[in-house]
Parts: sequence; C-alpha cells; structure tokens
Amino acid sequence: MKRTAAALVLTTALTALAAPVAAQSQGDWTVGVGFGYLDPKSDNGTLAGAAASIDDDTRPIFTMEYFIRDNIGIELLAATPFEHDVTLAGLGNAGSVKHLPPTLSVNYHFATQSAWKPYVGLGLNYTTFFDEQSPLGNLEADDSFGISVQAGLDYQITDRGALRLNVRWFDIESDVTLNGAPIGTADIDPILVGISYVHSF
Repeated sequence: MKRTAAALVLTTALTALAAPVAAQSQGDWTVGVGFGYLDPKSDNGTLAGAAASIDDDTRPIFTMEYFIRDNIGIELLAATPFEHDVTLAGLGNAGSVKHLPPTLSVNYHFATQSAWKPYVGLGLNYTTFFDEQSPLGNLEADDSFGISVQAGLDYQITDRGALRLNVRWFDIESDVTLNGAPIGTADIDPILVGISYVHSF
C-alpha cells in the first residue's frame, strides 16, 4: 500500500512537472519600460524625383499588456517621439520629421518549463507624423495605418520581473507634400529592436 501511495505521489509530481505552465494567467497585467532602436528599410521610395533615405533613431518605449486568457494578451506599445533625418540622392539634406507609432497587438506567449519564455504577436499600427522641417519649404507627411508583427523572448529574473528582447516590423507608408504639392510616397517599413524590463501584476 505504501509503495502504491508512493508511486501515485511520484507519478502526480512528474505529471505536474511535465505539464505546461501558463506564461501569464488570465487577468494579469504587465508593464514594460525600455529602449527601442527603429531602423527604416534601406529603399525609402522616391521623393521629388530623387531616391529618399531615412535614418534610424533610438528612443524610450513603453508597453502595457492585459491577458484576456492564459498566455494570450492585448498589448499597447507607446514611445517618446522618434526623429529621422531625410536625405535625397544628389540633393543631400531634405529635412527631418518626428513621429509616434502607437501599436495595438494580440500576443501569444508560449508556456515553458524554463525562465525563457518566447512569444509572437500581430497588431495594428497608427503612425502620426509631426514637426516636419525642411530647408526646401513647407514639408508635410501624412499619417499612416498598417499592420505590425513581432517576436520576442522574456527571461524571468524574479517571480514578477523579466527582461525582454523583441523585434517588430511595421507597415508604414506616408504621402509627402512640399509647399502643398505632392512629391511622392515615403516607404518606411521599419524594424524596431527593443529591450525592456517587464513587470507583471
């Protein structure tokens, strides 16, 4: 009888260890604070008949996520304004622009038995451009709406805290005008590489 009871306890323990553990539970919240490196793709379209190039930038980023079910969360990404210089082939400096990229995503966090917890997400991005500056005149860039995809990896450092590394891609295009006249479309489609501390509640 004792051997049977011991075997039952051992089997139960092994089953518990083998069973998936929720990365996050329904009703949990997480808040993340870190830095994001935003790198537009290399070919940014043609503006005013010249090939455009948009440079990169690094800024603080913030996330908030609510878990609607175990391992499935709705996340909002925010940031301080990114600023990019714009150059045109053969003309040089064409100006600069600032933007904010709020993004709402649905993420799936994979349950693991280790401190490493990967996740993937699909979202919608709204990018608003402002404070456009140009030596050529009055530069304006239209806001953009598109999809975003991401993959990330959390490393649990405490019961409630984790370090997060993630990579996102954004579908961002903006129609550009100079002195009220259309001059083309900026194809930005950047990659955001982020590193953050994430705390769960």
